[in-house]
Amino acid sequence: MSKMALRGMVTKRKTRVGIIGVGGIARGAHIPGYQKLPDVELVAFCDIIPERAKQGVEEFGAPGAKAYEDYRELLARDDIDAVSVCTPNALHAEITIAALDAGKHVICEKPMAIRPEEAWAMVEAAKRNDRILTIGYQSRFGDDAQLLKSMIEDGVLGEVYYARALALRRRGVPTWGVFLDKDKQGGGPLIDIGTHALDLTLWLMGPGIGRPVWALGATFRKLADRPGYNLWGPWDPAKFQVEDSGFGLITFESGAVVSVETSWALNIRESPFGTIIAGTRAGAELVDGQLRVNTDERGRLVDQTFNPGRSDSLHHREIAHFIECVREGKEPLVKPEEAAVVVQILDAIYRSAEARRPVEVWGKTPAQA
Repeated sequence: MSKMALRGMVTKRKTRVGIIGVGGIARGAHIPGYQKLPDVELVAFCDIIPERAKQGVEEFGAPGAKAYEDYRELLARDDIDAVSVCTPNALHAEITIAALDAGKHVICEKPMAIRPEEAWAMVEAAKRNDRILTIGYQSRFGDDAQLLKSMIEDGVLGEVYYARALALRRRGVPTWGVFLDKDKQGGGPLIDIGTHALDLTLWLMGPGIGRPVWALGATFRKLADRPGYNLWGPWDPAKFQVEDSGFGLITFESGAVVSVETSWALNIRESPFGTIIAGTRAGAELVDGQLRVNTDERGRLVDQTFNPGRSDSLHHREIAHFIECVREGKEPLVKPEEAAVVVQILDAIYRSAEARRPVEVWGKTPAQA
């Protein structure tokens, strides 16, 4: 991505943003994030449900904001600088590529895409149009995550070679929207919340682990037909088309190994989210917002706990960062090439689960892109 071209976006006027998909994640994360920024105007809202787009205009729109049912009409506007893509997963690639080709900068919700070839097509569209593309992995913006990243880069953990990406819920099935629709979402907890934990883990471990090579996966639909207590109310088993839990083991070029454990419904006591990373000098646990580092010193085992950082929304931080990148021509913290590798791994876990054997991870590496 050309720094010179991106610097052309630096301007004193407000950045004009369009929202494509005015559902829960837009209203709960993206829109409030933009509203906190005095140099941003929300000028367009698009949704296949016209009433939601109109509500977006009425509740959050700048003067003169417009509602659209077709995202192509929104993208045809020359006065929109950037868009948030907040649609079901199956539409991420199509809309994002169209937005980039229309000259817009894009923040797309996670996962980047359902299929790896779509993800890499998004990467190529960003390069082709010299536009910023980033993906909604807000966990990277936590103070504890940033601290652990700096520790790993400084060699505190030594060579990292083993990690667990954890996104486990005892009973936390999302019962709204299209979360249970396989065609629209591509899967269940693995692609929904597992993608966050996997991205966080890979980013922390860094590029030294090399490209992913092999994946062994298993997915289960064991509790979907037994609705009972659920954090967000009862689900309909007839509409539950995806896994209720999924697990994977991935090997990397360096020999490093990462496991992924994820569920919406699983008979476990705790519901952890985060990552556990082991290196040759120390290990670290970043789970449920708490960072612990463990090592041995002078013949004794030593554990250190770090206090959590600021309590402001990580979603708001990522939106502010996206706008900063747009206005100042900076590279985003979440690079599309990295998010595409996450899609490759998720795809391999699902393929392995279906085939019931290890499979090779598909496609490119960031160095080849």
